[in-house]
Amino acid sequence: MSNTLTHLNEQGAAHMVDVGEKEITHRFARAEGYVLMREETLRMITEGRHKKGDVFATCRIAGIMAAKKCSELIPLCHALNLSSVAIDIETLGLNGDGEPRVKISSICKLDAKTGVEMEALTAVSVACLTLYDMCKAVDKAMVIDQVRLLEKKGGRSGHFLSDV
Repeated sequence: MSNTLTHLNEQGAAHMVDVGEKEITHRFARAEGYVLMREETLRMITEGRHKKGDVFATCRIAGIMAAKKCSELIPLCHALNLSSVAIDIETLGLNGDGEPRVKISSICKLDAKTGVEMEALTAVSVACLTLYDMCKAVDKAMVIDQVRLLEKKGGRSGHFLSDV
């Protein structure tokens, strides 16, 4: 792993990294995040009793849309032509089996000169925020937690796999 910040030039000013000379390789990134909530809120979602409709379907769409718009949200990100964005949603902690929460995971893929980590992280973040937005009327104490990169492949820096 590099010890330099790639988005700072020699003078310490922020700049967009020049990827023009890099090779196109297959890139892959996987991220996850959690939304902790009351058990009643999670049951309302899983039982389809939410008045706004299918919460998880809305979260999936929001996550996919966010990944596609990442360069518009994060100033120094390159605009990427994603080949795939997948959002997986899993409920955990119902029936007293741990803290009630929703795990949201994303996988983003493309063939490009730069990585797709920010798109995977943005997809998870916005999907979590969408879940919060849809359910805040019944549970303002929800917590978005542990948004992180799990894995990335491709490019000069090679394969990263989180050990946490």
